Amino acid sequence: MVEIIIAAVIGIFGGAGGAVVYNRYKGTSGKTKAEKEIASAKTKASDIVLKAKDEALKLENERRGEWKKTEGRLADREASLDRKLDELDKRAEKLRAQEDEVEALKNEIRDIRTRQQEKLEKIAGLKKKDAAEKLMQMTERDIKNDLTGLVAKLQREAADDAEERAQEILVTAMERMSSEVTAERTVTAVKLLDDEMKGRIIGKEGRNIQAMQRATGVDFLVDDTPGMVVLSSFDPIRRQVARMGLEMLMKDGRIHPGRIEEVFAKAEKQIEKEVVRAGEDAAREVGVVGVPKEMLRLLGELKYRTSYGQNVLMHSTEMAHIAGMIAEEVGADVRTVKIATLLHDVGKAVTHKIEGKHHHIGAELARKHGISDAIVHAIEAHHDDIEATTPEALVVRVVDAVSAARPGARNISAENFAERMRDLENIAVSFNGIDKAYAISAGREVRVIVNNKSVDDLSAIKLARDIANKIESTMQYPGTIKVNVIRETRAIEFAK
Repeated sequence: MVEIIIAAVIGIFGGAGGAVVYNRYKGTSGKTKAEKEIASAKTKASDIVLKAKDEALKLENERRGEWKKTEGRLADREASLDRKLDELDKRAEKLRAQEDEVEALKNEIRDIRTRQQEKLEKIAGLKKKDAAEKLMQMTERDIKNDLTGLVAKLQREAADDAEERAQEILVTAMERMSSEVTAERTVTAVKLLDDEMKGRIIGKEGRNIQAMQRATGVDFLVDDTPGMVVLSSFDPIRRQVARMGLEMLMKDGRIHPGRIEEVFAKAEKQIEKEVVRAGEDAAREVGVVGVPKEMLRLLGELKYRTSYGQNVLMHSTEMAHIAGMIAEEVGADVRTVKIATLLHDVGKAVTHKIEGKHHHIGAELARKHGISDAIVHAIEAHHDDIEATTPEALVVRVVDAVSAARPGARNISAENFAERMRDLENIAVSFNGIDKAYAISAGREVRVIVNNKSVDDLSAIKLARDIANKIESTMQYPGTIKVNVIRETRAIEFAK
């Protein structure tokens, strides 16, 4: 490579010198002078070539020195790796030797244990399995009485703690849920603006009132109450449609058969919207999602239904709030409990259309619309004719009783109240050995006074149970009724 560089340099300088000599030769036309110039150029080119050779040799010597150093480092590293590999091989051989020693010790320990077990079995005359069974029998016999006593003690403590814990949970839930419990009644009467309006409602030859009854399926009773129109229908939705339509007609003033059909159709659509909105609002208030729209519509219809004066939709919403609190405390599924309590009375919306008890109807409707079996069972078992087999069903049953039994939640007429009191007292006095019976605490308790000569203490306990069973089988009532049987002996003497 150095020779090529030198040849190139000589060629360059030779060409340049020749060009210079030629130019000078042409300019001066002196041959001698040109020869001198050529000689001088050759001398310079020779010096440059020698200098280039010296630089090339110096560079080559430096590179050879670096290569020798690199070769030395690689040789040292290779020697180090060889030493490490030798050390690893020695260590591996040592570990294999130690593993063999450990395995030999394990086998020796196993042999010693086997020989010891054989000696023990020979001395005791029992196999290992037989000895274990005998030991378990002896232990069971020794501690059986202690275990029985411990189990009984734990059961008593669990029962006491469970009752106290249940009371605490119920009280806490009721304290957290303070809602209005004022009794309501469905509006069945519309006040007339004036006496002239009554005649306009009836119309010529009764055409208007007949058109209203045909459009709504509700009886309009005009002459029974002064200044009022009483609406009579078993269907509460129809009653609401009739009430709203009549108020719209009286406000508009135009009352004739054609206008009546138009107004009541408009009122029916408006009530339908209110029903759907009421169901959606109730679900949103409780905080549950995923309820089928048809079930929400039926739930909304409960806004216009009452049970013993208690609004059914408000009762269901209140129950859902309380049930969610109790479910969190006892570890039940909160969503299942909330949906079940919200829909537990939905069967009341169609009881006038489908025969059967409302909880069975509600469960069938829920099952039909694809609601889970756990929720369906909780709806169906919230009354006593179906056994509650899940914690969620028990929570729904308890909360239903709590909501219905709150003071002021339900209202019954004086006639029904008096009849219920008489029925309770008559059931109590129908048994032998009873002197007097009183229904007290608004029908929540029956106090029975028995003859101490014909009824002993054990008979009094049985009598209380018999009276309670008869009340359960023959009467319908919200909440619970306490049967209190009193037997006492009085000794009276006079000091004169």
